Amino acid sequence: MSNGIRNSLLHQNLLSPTVLKHRDRSNSLASIGGNTFLQPQANSLVHKSSISTKFLGKKLSVRQNKLQMGRQTTVSRSIRAVLAADRSPVLSKKFNLDENIELQVDIGAPTANSTFEVTIQVTSSSDSILLHWGAIKSQKEKWILPHRRPVGTMVHKNRALRSPFIKSGANAVLRIEIDDPEIQALEFLVFDEGQNIWYKYNGGNFHVQLPKAESRTPTNVSIPEDLVQIQAYLRWERNGKQIYSPEKEKEEYEAARMELLEELENGKTVEDIRTKLTSKGDTSESKEQVTSDTKSSIPDDLVQIQSYIRWEKAGKPNYSPEKQLDEFEAARKDLQDELDKGTSLDEIRKKITKGKIQSKVSKQLEKKSYFSVERIQRKARDVMSILTKFDSVSKEITISSEPPVLSVVEQFSKEIEDHIDGSIMNKKLFKLGDKELLVLVEEQPSGKTKVHMATDFPEPVVLHWALSKRPGEWEAPPSTVLPHGSESLDKAAETKFSTSPPDRKFHEVQQLEITIEDDNFVGMPFVLVAGGNWIKNQGSDFYIEFKTGSRDVHQKDTGDGTGTAKSLLDKISELESEAQKSFMHRFNIAADLMEQAINNGDLGLAAILVWMRYMATRQLIWNKNYNVKPREISKAQDRLTDLLQDAYKKIPQYREILRMIMSTVGRGGEGDVGQRIRDEILVIQRNNNCKGGMMEEWHQKLHNNTSPDDVVICQALLDYIKSDFDISVYWKTLEDNGITKERLLSYDRAIHSEPNFTRDQKDGLLRDLGNYMRTLKAVHSGADLESAIANCMGYKSEGQGFMVGVNINPVPGLPSGFPELLQFIMEHVEDKNVEALLEGLLEARQELRPMLFHSNDRLKDLIFLDIALDSTVRTAIERGYEELSNASPEKIMYFISLVVENLALSVDNNEDLIYCLKGWNRALTMFKNKDDHWALFAKSVLDRSRLSLASKAESYHHLLQPSAEYLGGRLGVDQWAVSIFTEEIIRAGSAASLSALLNRLDPVLRETANLGSWQVISPVEAVGYVVVVDQLLSVQDKSYSKPTILVANSVKGEEEIPDGVVAVLTPDMPDVLSHVSVRARNSKVCFATCFDSNILANIQASEGKLLRLQPTSSDVRYSEVKEDELVNSTSSEEDSSVPSVTLEKKLFAGRYAISSEEFTSEMVGAKSRNIAHLKGKLPSWVNIPTSVALPFGVFETVLSDNLNQAVANKLQALKSKLGEENFDALGEIRNNVLELSAPPQLVNELKEKMQGSGMPWPGDEGEQRWEQAWMAIKKVWASKWNERAYFSTRKVKLDHDYLCMAVLVQEIINADYAFVIHTTNPSSGDSTEIYAEVVKGLGETLVGAYPGRALSFICKKNDLSSPQVLGYPSKPIGLFIQRSIIFRSDSNGEDLEGYAGAGLYDSVPMDEEEKVVLDYSTDPLIVDGSFRHSILSSIAGAGNAIEDLYGSAQDIEGVVKDGKIYVVQTRPQM
Repeated sequence: MSNGIRNSLLHQNLLSPTVLKHRDRSNSLASIGGNTFLQPQANSLVHKSSISTKFLGKKLSVRQNKLQMGRQTTVSRSIRAVLAADRSPVLSKKFNLDENIELQVDIGAPTANSTFEVTIQVTSSSDSILLHWGAIKSQKEKWILPHRRPVGTMVHKNRALRSPFIKSGANAVLRIEIDDPEIQALEFLVFDEGQNIWYKYNGGNFHVQLPKAESRTPTNVSIPEDLVQIQAYLRWERNGKQIYSPEKEKEEYEAARMELLEELENGKTVEDIRTKLTSKGDTSESKEQVTSDTKSSIPDDLVQIQSYIRWEKAGKPNYSPEKQLDEFEAARKDLQDELDKGTSLDEIRKKITKGKIQSKVSKQLEKKSYFSVERIQRKARDVMSILTKFDSVSKEITISSEPPVLSVVEQFSKEIEDHIDGSIMNKKLFKLGDKELLVLVEEQPSGKTKVHMATDFPEPVVLHWALSKRPGEWEAPPSTVLPHGSESLDKAAETKFSTSPPDRKFHEVQQLEITIEDDNFVGMPFVLVAGGNWIKNQGSDFYIEFKTGSRDVHQKDTGDGTGTAKSLLDKISELESEAQKSFMHRFNIAADLMEQAINNGDLGLAAILVWMRYMATRQLIWNKNYNVKPREISKAQDRLTDLLQDAYKKIPQYREILRMIMSTVGRGGEGDVGQRIRDEILVIQRNNNCKGGMMEEWHQKLHNNTSPDDVVICQALLDYIKSDFDISVYWKTLEDNGITKERLLSYDRAIHSEPNFTRDQKDGLLRDLGNYMRTLKAVHSGADLESAIANCMGYKSEGQGFMVGVNINPVPGLPSGFPELLQFIMEHVEDKNVEALLEGLLEARQELRPMLFHSNDRLKDLIFLDIALDSTVRTAIERGYEELSNASPEKIMYFISLVVENLALSVDNNEDLIYCLKGWNRALTMFKNKDDHWALFAKSVLDRSRLSLASKAESYHHLLQPSAEYLGGRLGVDQWAVSIFTEEIIRAGSAASLSALLNRLDPVLRETANLGSWQVISPVEAVGYVVVVDQLLSVQDKSYSKPTILVANSVKGEEEIPDGVVAVLTPDMPDVLSHVSVRARNSKVCFATCFDSNILANIQASEGKLLRLQPTSSDVRYSEVKEDELVNSTSSEEDSSVPSVTLEKKLFAGRYAISSEEFTSEMVGAKSRNIAHLKGKLPSWVNIPTSVALPFGVFETVLSDNLNQAVANKLQALKSKLGEENFDALGEIRNNVLELSAPPQLVNELKEKMQGSGMPWPGDEGEQRWEQAWMAIKKVWASKWNERAYFSTRKVKLDHDYLCMAVLVQEIINADYAFVIHTTNPSSGDSTEIYAEVVKGLGETLVGAYPGRALSFICKKNDLSSPQVLGYPSKPIGLFIQRSIIFRSDSNGEDLEGYAGAGLYDSVPMDEEEKVVLDYSTDPLIVDGSFRHSILSSIAGAGNAIEDLYGSAQDIEGVVKDGKIYVVQTRPQM
């Protein structure tokens, strides 16, 4: 951030030239803060200026008047003068220059120093209008040339001035300030330089008489400046504490003076006015001090400086207006004390500049620190107010195999391409309204260049063209290359397009061919003439290169574009060589493609984002042989950002990606800011006499094609100057921002030289480059905090050479107090301790948020401000890491909560993040209340926050990476940039900061909660070779020949453990009772989660080595071993490594459906039999749901029914494919099974059994409901062929054909919670201890592949009323369902001795479950200790009762509904 904006906007200032020099402030930008009255040149270091105090709001700020230093600051004014606040012109004249052009001259009322502003406005579309002018003094006939001139004014032959008008919409405006009281009139002519037309008044000069001199002569009535200060403050308060530009501030100050002068005119004395102004809230003491002001002999400029020193020594506190007056008088007293000691004023002046005047403040500093960080008071808000939630709207873009319909010009192009002998060097198809222009460049075998051109314009077309030896130049073509009938002109030629007869092919197309033999020509500039009109390329000449050097010539293999808006990406890659010409071309092309992007949904916008991001990261060429005006760039930016703004308004579900696109594009210019990039570099060179060397090279680069690099170059120059001209600082700033010497040399207008300034240029360059930085950022850095705030708060700048005539109004409707909030942010934006800044940034974003969802003409300014605030959070957090080095857990958690809030404000579908935020807030409350479980609960919130970040990263990768890879390949982007594209997008946001903070807190929580670095799920000792994989799922069907320890980054919970694997280690968090965990224990495979990334990285670094794992219930020790230890370790286990499992094939018993009383081992599996066995044998408070079943053999019988003969035949063929190791057949088989039709007998029997058991029959609700139930039954049968089940049976050499599937039918209980119990602790093997896990909603999130942990607890069997929570839940999703039916798999391949078949097959509800994002902060199981104790004790009691019934350890599933326990299945624990 530049020092300038801190001075002008934000610091609490009592500034003087001396103080400014001491503090080395660079420049003063427009005032933005809501309670400042700052002058535009507060730090211009005018040598002899008197400084008057101004105590306004919470600021101590400065006013400079051009009076001699040392005098009392009073300014004389005529009581009868026009109020300064009234800006209506005192004189206005209009002239008609011709039929369409009108000229108006307005002369404004004189300001405080008798300056007149003459505004001349011309209604003209021309951008080359000049004012040829001079001034007239009394009794003189010749023009004199005033010293005060508009920016860009040139002296013409030492006899006149020529000043350029500034375009403002349809008008051109020029403002001239006249401060010479001897000037009586202005005379001028208007000159249109582009058309060489002079506009005169009746054949002579325009003559504008200024008001007579006597009306500008002040009288001797005066008002003390301190009273003017107070009155100005009161006016500011009355006007609602508005945001004033420096010019408006000046007007208000003079208006305050005029109000007081009027009171004098009405008979009041100065003392009357003083009493009135100081009576509100002042003590008698302060009144006396104020009164003493007029009696003191101390000059105000010295009092001002001493006041600043006092304020600085006091730690720059926020002073009320009354306290500021007190401080001013206290400073006067300090100086008076020195004067009373006999010190002269000159000696005081020397001492004060060295800070040697004693004051009570400086003595107090020895005892007390006054430097404290201020804080804002955040408003209390419901965090749910920031919820944004949209359904997924991704459009699957199908890649059509049908060829697209070609236009007639495209058909013509194809015809040429099919018949030419040479190679195509360049091809462009220009869209000209609803017509097209083709330009195709062929390199013939002879080496000649042939240009083919064609268009479908109906009227005759003439080509006005030239050739270029340097890109863009116009050079007349040699006569030898002119086609027949061409006409030679000066530096150009004209050639008519020819047409074919109506009966010929392509008769609608006009065509032209030009052959060039001279290979010195590199391109062809041209325009078209049709129907008497010149036709250009978006306002510029067409230009075609003969040999393109664009990166997309050597394309890489890009794949088929699956998962992308391929047609749009292809279009982008075709247009890239055109886009490389300049930012103007790129932004205009992007704007042209926006409609297609929006029509393609989020994939289309992803295409635009990827393209713009490659541009922003300099992966694409920014400028290539093309000279473009900065104003054209800013205009193109405006056009693109306006379209993005409109899309943001109309399509809320795309706001997040639209924000991301906008963050890669500058805001664009307003008030023709783009053109000022050209104009103002000339001002810098002229003001500071630095017209050669590096500054001239940069000037040429800026004129040729400005880019975001210029912001960095400007900052590098500022840093270089501030470092006392240390050239290494210049290069460091450039290189830190990606600009090398090679890049400087690569510009079309290269920068060869280093800066070389002298010390007498320092102050002027700091001022002017600081001002120039604002212009550059206004175009290139829409998300820069300073420029974003300025654009929203508004500013106006006139004079001093920078941003002249720019007037941006404040965005209307900003929240009350918002300017002060932004002011607070800018005051603290570079604080080392960032907590207060973060609070301010988030408060500002919260205040701004409602405006982002409502239509507003200035919406994009608000969006850019929000992006800038978001970005500043990230940089502040990174700066604040040091602050957290030895911070308490409470402070780290608070920082995390702030970053989670920031992230939630930045993304769509933020429900999960909001619940994470609520979780962190609860963890902080628990910490403050000294709750014993605070660390355990905080760990669950931390785990959930990580899952939320991973989910966001995955969604970004899914949306963006395919487009990044496809387009990157098409454009020849460096592979490293393609590979890390999505990763860098994530790093650029606050998600990366959040991840770093979570990593910092994790070990603290684990230590506090005694969690250790491991959770051991299956404690089996193992020896094996380390293999690192990304996902367990990706290798579940693999067979390892050696004993293998898999280190898998991702384990979801439903995978199969591959053959040969002896251990699985993961940082992922599958539930202890998930399917994969159960199978690991049953297969005697070591399975553990490692929470310490350093430990895991150490094991991963051992890939290929042989390790021994020795797990305990809470830790895993590991060590490297020798090969012979592997032999000894495995030989004893060899015989039992593969269990011997056989299946008995079950036969159809003649019934399609049976009730629970009929369940036998020949009819159903253990799941059904066990649930039937529990009925009537458990305590009354343990409930068992009603059940019926489709027994073994029903599937095979239905398949053999004549209804399903085609399905049966296809199944047999697919099983043959499967036997040939074609595993793709598994999915085909499942789909084939779903084609089965239900025999009527099955339907009737199932209906009878369900109704007889008191269960609802789906068909009673209509045929569609039965079809849903039938589809669920078929899905259960089809799960026999799911991948994990099939490979599991292969692993144990189980005959898959012998596997039979019964279907258990139960009514679904719409559960509040679901649980799984192991009546022997699976981690420790302790049979005296029950282990259970509980989730909110249905149990599928517990046993299936749903991320996050369940609530886990243990309970001693001899003390069932004392459950001990081991971990709180982190699962973000819960499943809920209304009253329905579930169809559960119940095969003969489950619960076999020595084989873990449980959970391999699917249970399918008739209705789809609703996924609900969970809010644990309101869940009674989490927040209500009594409720939690009751529920957990009941679950443990049910488990103990079932174990007692069976006499062995049990694996039990159940649910809780309205506090009641339901058991839905049990099986022996394995």
